[in-house]
Amino acid sequence: MKEWYQQTKEEILESFHVTEHGLTSQEAEKILQEKGENVLQEGKRKRMFQVFAEQFCDLLVVILIIAALISMVSGNVESTIVIIAVIVMNAILGTVQHAKAEKSLDSLKSLSSPSAKVLRDGQKIELPSARVVPGDILYLEAGDLVVADGRILESFSLQVNESSLTGESANVDKSDGLITGDCALADRANMVYSSALVTYGRAVVLVTGTGMDTEIGKIAALMNATKEKKTPLQVSLDQFGSRLAMAIMVICAMVFLLSLYRKMPVIDSLMFAVALAVAAIPEALSSIVTIVQAMGTQKMAREHAIIKELKAVESLGCVSVICSDKTGTLTQNKMTVQSIYINETVLTIDQLDLTNQSHRYLLYDAILTNDSSIVDGKGIGDPTEYALVEMGRKAALDETLLRELMPRLEEIPFDSDRKLMSTKYELHSVPTVLTKGALDVLLDRTVKIRLADGVRDITQKDRDKILQKNLEFSQEGLRVLAFGYKEVSKDYALSLDNERGFTFLGLISMMDPPREESKQAVFDAKRAGIKPVMITGDHKITATAIAKQIGIFEEGDLAMTGQELDAMSEAELDQKVRDISVYARVSPENKIRIVDAWQRRGCITAMTGDGVNDAPALKKADIGVAMGITGTEVSKDAAAMILTDDNFATIIKAVANGRNVYRNIRNAIKFLLSGNMAGILSVLYTSLAALPVPFAPVHLLFINLLTDSLPAIAIGMEPAEKDLLSEAPRDPKTGILTRDFLLSILAQGGLIAVCTMIAFHMGLGSGSSAIASTMAFATLTLARLFHGFNCRSKHSILKLGFSSNWYSVGAFFAGTVLLGLVMLAPFLHRLFSVTSLTAKQFGAVCLLAVIPTIIIQVFKILRDFRHRN
Repeated sequence: MKEWYQQTKEEILESFHVTEHGLTSQEAEKILQEKGENVLQEGKRKRMFQVFAEQFCDLLVVILIIAALISMVSGNVESTIVIIAVIVMNAILGTVQHAKAEKSLDSLKSLSSPSAKVLRDGQKIELPSARVVPGDILYLEAGDLVVADGRILESFSLQVNESSLTGESANVDKSDGLITGDCALADRANMVYSSALVTYGRAVVLVTGTGMDTEIGKIAALMNATKEKKTPLQVSLDQFGSRLAMAIMVICAMVFLLSLYRKMPVIDSLMFAVALAVAAIPEALSSIVTIVQAMGTQKMAREHAIIKELKAVESLGCVSVICSDKTGTLTQNKMTVQSIYINETVLTIDQLDLTNQSHRYLLYDAILTNDSSIVDGKGIGDPTEYALVEMGRKAALDETLLRELMPRLEEIPFDSDRKLMSTKYELHSVPTVLTKGALDVLLDRTVKIRLADGVRDITQKDRDKILQKNLEFSQEGLRVLAFGYKEVSKDYALSLDNERGFTFLGLISMMDPPREESKQAVFDAKRAGIKPVMITGDHKITATAIAKQIGIFEEGDLAMTGQELDAMSEAELDQKVRDISVYARVSPENKIRIVDAWQRRGCITAMTGDGVNDAPALKKADIGVAMGITGTEVSKDAAAMILTDDNFATIIKAVANGRNVYRNIRNAIKFLLSGNMAGILSVLYTSLAALPVPFAPVHLLFINLLTDSLPAIAIGMEPAEKDLLSEAPRDPKTGILTRDFLLSILAQGGLIAVCTMIAFHMGLGSGSSAIASTMAFATLTLARLFHGFNCRSKHSILKLGFSSNWYSVGAFFAGTVLLGLVMLAPFLHRLFSVTSLTAKQFGAVCLLAVIPTIIIQVFKILRDFRHRN
């Protein structure tokens, strides 16, 4: 059997039993059932048991296992059971989180999977790439990612980049011609392959292979799964965990040797060391961080920001520059025709008259030199182009009927270098080339002008008038397209060399109005110490007009074109970059230079984009932000975050969310470490003072994993404070464990430890080390529950109020109930190594537990008062 590339168009259509009207819905569904979805099968994932086993490889977990073994040797079986149960619970939680992360990744893949334009039941429709089947007729245009292997039926100057398949970075010219004989994959000019990128032109393709039957699918079958990268926060916490583990082992060894020196029995000495190890290890820390991050990303998803990389959550809190595209992000992406300049007169759409030949030719040009359409009220294609189609409909000209009556004979597609699109038709039996594009380019190729009294040579005065009108439109923030035509002979072949000699028809000005929320979002960004920068392909004047409307461009700011940027040295750019708020007419290389310049200043930079040409800059930026609606699949693939509503205001919400997630994680860590510090200082004090062990290991595990976990999660749910966007962006080089942070942990932990040891001494005064241990345990537990309110924010609870975070109130009561059960239920006394207390002892415990929170809150109230005044 001949290969697909060796078959004629007729043969290949026959092979798939397809007509030029495409498959029917029923045929496509049947093939989908037989062949399966158009997706690549993933590499082998880790089994749940393997993931579960990996949870025990952590150094801190190993220390806990050693502690459990020592407890068993000492005859404290209950403690051993509880420690092992805690370790297993932690491993189960880690495994569940891994499974959830994989599920979230699958959901994200389905959300960001490419879509495809195919012919079904004789109609052009858009559907998810997974639903494409062999035999489908697929439409490709510049910017599309090829979603399946296929044989080209019609090619219109198609060029693709197949580097993902062949390794060759140069674009490949494609055609619809027949290839005879065998040839290598890279030489099959009449085929396109899945994962290739359309860089130029357009084509109609018959799908020959999907999913694992594609060439890229064969490669995927040989690939191994790639390792996931850890986020900066995870790396920081891993380093912290390793250092903590080493410190714990050193201190435990010292305490053990000190106890032996004092002639304490070996078992008792080991129990001291075990108690210290368990007190120091924040068992729930990694789980809490994961949970808080997961809740943050879910909140962002609800607010239309899909985080592809967890590190983006942390980086968002540090963003100091947002380089934003204008169209669709700051504006509504709903281009509408505003004014039409024709016959030296400015008209509205309502004033267009089909009986006027100039008007009619302008409408023909606008609709025929156009690949967009409107289906069921929804524009398909480029927003600028379907604005012209809407204009035609309002002028009573149906684009579908017009295109059927006047089929396109030839074309040179639009590209960003030429800034023109030209097509050839027969208008009223006269071969005619219609063109549209940027005025500065078209005017250079124009030799005549059409006016109400006929066609004549264009003069300099005519050019000046046109340029002046273009300037007026641009100063109003309008986008302007110029239109021209020329009548040609029947044997005329359209080419880049003869794309000139046009007759000027007119200008059509359009506006993509700013989004209502853009102005407030820009204000919020500036308040947050973030500089918003507009980067656009529009004219400088147009871009500046929009930037002024929404507050990006202010008095004293600079606007610059890509050409002006090219003429600047790196030193000049570094000097001026802070003052440049608008970049117009930029190239992909310009965008990378802009990001580079800001990064050299030490600024964390976010860059938005939706096109193929934006992908390098999205990769280069600290946070690449792709558009979910208008974005190409290449830009989404390059980005760290995807906006499902293409809205600049969503970036500001995500920044606030990122800052809040980081702040909440930091506060949760402070809560866990300051509580653990209290336990460490208590054990060290009793060891140095040659007193009995204040806590059994089971006491500390109960605190760390049950009563501490709930308040820590509640701290992670703390809503963003009003002043969050009034602070300067966080310095990314500053780690979590700063000097002030550590001093705060030591001071607050020391305060709780002092009250805990007072309770311990009161218990010893009653003559019972069991009562002393019980009072110390109850005081430490309750004090840490109260301490959860202190760690919610830097502000006092009077300023925050309880109602702003009911989770913290619920966590306090849940922890208190758990403590009450352990203290009051006799059947739990043996398991948790506690004994009954008198009412007076209970009262002392409650008073001592609340004292640290009262002192900390008084300090915060005074500080709030001082800042207010």
